[in-house]
Amino acid sequence: MVTDPISDLLTRLRNASMVSKPSVSIPHSNFKFELAKLLKNEGYVSDVKVSGEGVKKLIDIDMKYSEEGISVISGMNRLSKPGQRVYSSFDNLPRNNGGLGTVIVSTSRGLLSDSEARKRKLGGELICEVWS
Repeated sequence: MVTDPISDLLTRLRNASMVSKPSVSIPHSNFKFELAKLLKNEGYVSDVKVSGEGVKKLIDIDMKYSEEGISVISGMNRLSKPGQRVYSSFDNLPRNNGGLGTVIVSTSRGLLSDSEARKRKLGGELICEVWS
């Protein structure tokens, strides 16, 4: 049993990028699927697919590497934890690595990157940060 599924997802992606695995499979949930799709849209992973049926659904994430075989993801950090939630208004959203990374925010309009949340003037819960 996993007490924090988002941290589990981030740890699996971090470990896969360290050992240059081509893909990772994680148990399916709608939140994790939306998070994986956002990582794909931001260019950190190459593809996201759902496989299986019913309670046996899995999310298959294809990792993305440079021409030299170096992972596109340099680091990931969970910001809001189950025991300590972190919220921010749109004008106080943190900038990761001077704007080179991405902070993922859970807003009333779904999961958004920090830049998109600023454009839409939406704040929310800070889920994690990812940088190249």
